[in-house]
Amino acid sequence: MSAPGSHTSVTSPTSRSTDRQPAGPVPSPRPNSRAESAPSVPAPASPVPAAAPSAVGPAAVSSAAEPGPAATAATTSSPPAFTHKEILEIVWALVLCLFVSSLSGTVVGTALPTIVGDLGGQDQLAWVASATLLTTTVSTPLWGKISDLYGRKPLMQVAIAVFVVTSALAGLSQSMGEMIAARAGQGIGAGGLMALSQAIMADIVSPRERGRYSGYLGASFGVATVAGPLIGGFLVDGPGWRWCFYVGIPIAVLASVVLQKTLHLPRERRRTRIDWLGATVITGSVTSLLLLASLGGKEFGWVSGWSLLLAALALGGLVAAVLVERGAAEPILPPRLFRNPTFNLTGTAAFFTGFAMFGAMIYLPQYLQVVRGQSPTASGLLTFPLVVGMLSVSVLSGRAITRWGRWKVFPLVGLTLVGVGTGLLATLRVDTPMVAVCGYMLVFGAGLGFTMQVLILAVQNTSERRDLGIATSASTFFRSMGGAVGVAVFGAVLSSRLTSAIPALLAEHGVRARPSGGASAPHLGTPAEIARLSEPLRSVVREGFTLGLDRIYLMALPLVVLAFLAVLAVREVPLRGRGPEVAQEATARGRHRR
Repeated sequence: MSAPGSHTSVTSPTSRSTDRQPAGPVPSPRPNSRAESAPSVPAPASPVPAAAPSAVGPAAVSSAAEPGPAATAATTSSPPAFTHKEILEIVWALVLCLFVSSLSGTVVGTALPTIVGDLGGQDQLAWVASATLLTTTVSTPLWGKISDLYGRKPLMQVAIAVFVVTSALAGLSQSMGEMIAARAGQGIGAGGLMALSQAIMADIVSPRERGRYSGYLGASFGVATVAGPLIGGFLVDGPGWRWCFYVGIPIAVLASVVLQKTLHLPRERRRTRIDWLGATVITGSVTSLLLLASLGGKEFGWVSGWSLLLAALALGGLVAAVLVERGAAEPILPPRLFRNPTFNLTGTAAFFTGFAMFGAMIYLPQYLQVVRGQSPTASGLLTFPLVVGMLSVSVLSGRAITRWGRWKVFPLVGLTLVGVGTGLLATLRVDTPMVAVCGYMLVFGAGLGFTMQVLILAVQNTSERRDLGIATSASTFFRSMGGAVGVAVFGAVLSSRLTSAIPALLAEHGVRARPSGGASAPHLGTPAEIARLSEPLRSVVREGFTLGLDRIYLMALPLVVLAFLAVLAVREVPLRGRGPEVAQEATARGRHRR
């Protein structure tokens, strides 16, 4: 992967007037007295003037220059320019942040069977992944909104600290309860890393040039996708599964050091109050929804008292959130965001894409281990085609977006490929040729590479400067929420399918299933234990697992179609910013150096 950029100097936009302009097809801004006294760089209605492909100033970025209702003071000094070297360092630090946050989820997939075999709690298997996704989901809007109020850099450092500490605690876990609690904390940190990495990138790179850099962020997810199973498999086979949680710590610390050294954004001083009531209501509503999806049909019936209570809390919380956010001075999710059709439609697409993506990806290593008898390391290697597709397409499509200034065709093509890949994965059986399995993963990964980062870019391109952090984090929020619901729902579907399919398959072989113990869903054991089962029990377990998987992928397919239709309905707004022109103008004005 080559470093993004080739120039050696950068510009430092100092315009206050452009900071006040909306970031998309919205009405012209109101007059700003401060803007009249500051020099401006001519640019087409862009709150973040574009720069050369490798040289983009730091966000003309002060939110202080664009105070919200609660802001009472703003920085007046010009934001410092970044050298080319600093830009590259910041970009790669953000890539590392996204890498470790993604790695925290994918590294567990390969190790899950061994972790459960060691700590017990097969019935809690889905929660090891769901706990992280749940807390990532509910914390993401908070990270984005607070960073809009108090700045990205300090919040990013806090997020890294939370991630490092909870990763260590996960590795030290002695029970499934401790593991789930630590993973929940890890999700809070990961939510900050995901949301703030995207927001910081938006601070320093114009929308059009951001397409190019977003490809690298998307590629980091792809690398984590393949590196997670590989690293997890290597560590499970070597020093042990606990190192799956320790491995990201030095990477996160390195990113923290680099950002502390190079990321110098304007300080902001605001006298405002965080919307804690709104945060509490939104968190309660989302948590109730995810608990219902995770436990419904397994711990209690779908029409039981618990299900009705959780459904009422989720719906009641949603209504309360609307009322609270309308009256809040600084709402966590500003109602004005939902008046932006691009925000609504791409959020819908992100939700359904996350639902299908996370649900599909987390069970691929289990298929390879449980059904095909592969070791953790081998199962990680066999997921390599998925990442080849995601990595190559993400980088190439990002460069194409920067060149053309158009984005819509990419997620449309991507979601088509995701749908085709999902349908192919639904055909997986015990004897499916491994070449075919790899081909299916390649198609699925290529589709994700076309889609994921572009949806965030589209939202940023039509969001106001003051809402950049929350708009970015909200897009991640919708995707994470879809993923959390997807993992929980698909886990329940798989467990239910195994419970019903295995006794039926045993009966076909003339074996009577025991009412407890035996080969029921909560007692399958590790892949190694399954491999040691005698026939016909081993074949029954493997066949039952594939029957559960095809149900999962068939459920995901219509969700991909809904995501496609949502993107199709978006009115494309060309990406703002033509880097070279703005950079030349800034150079002529002598503002390109510190």
